Amino acid sequence: MSGSVRLQQDDFSLEAEIAALRTSSKRIGGIVSFLGCARDFSENREVSELSFEAYPSMALDELSALREQAIARFGLIDARLIHRLGTVHAGDNIVLIVVGAEHRAPAFDACRWLIDELKARAPIWKKEITPQGESWVTPHP
Repeated sequence: MSGSVRLQQDDFSLEAEIAALRTSSKRIGGIVSFLGCARDFSENREVSELSFEAYPSMALDELSALREQAIARFGLIDARLIHRLGTVHAGDNIVLIVVGAEHRAPAFDACRWLIDELKARAPIWKKEITPQGESWVTPHP
C-alpha cells in the first residue's frame, strides 16, 4: 500500500498515479478515476483560493480504511487516494481517486463510492477565501 494513500501539499500527476496503479497487476481491465479540482465560484460567490486542513494521522487512517473497504466491497485489484492540504487556487487539483478492477462496472461503482465516503468521513476541512472574507465549508456529497 506504500504511497497508495497520501495527504500532501504538492500537486500530483494523474498520469503517474495511473501508471503506478497499473504496475500492481496485469489483471486490471478497467481503470476509473475521479479528479476533484478547485473552482473559482461557489454559492454565488467568487472564490480566490481554498485552504484544506486535516488531522493527518486520523485522515490517513480513514483514507486507508476506505481503500481497504472499497477493495473488499467491489473486488478491486488496487486503489489510490490522494488529497492535498494547504492552499490551492482555482483550477488546481485537490483530490484524486484511481481504482483498478478486472471489469469496468465495479471500477465505476467503487470510484463513486470512494469520493462520496471520503467527503462524508475523512477529517479534512475546506475553507473558501473570497473577496467578502473566509468561511468554512460544510461537507456535502
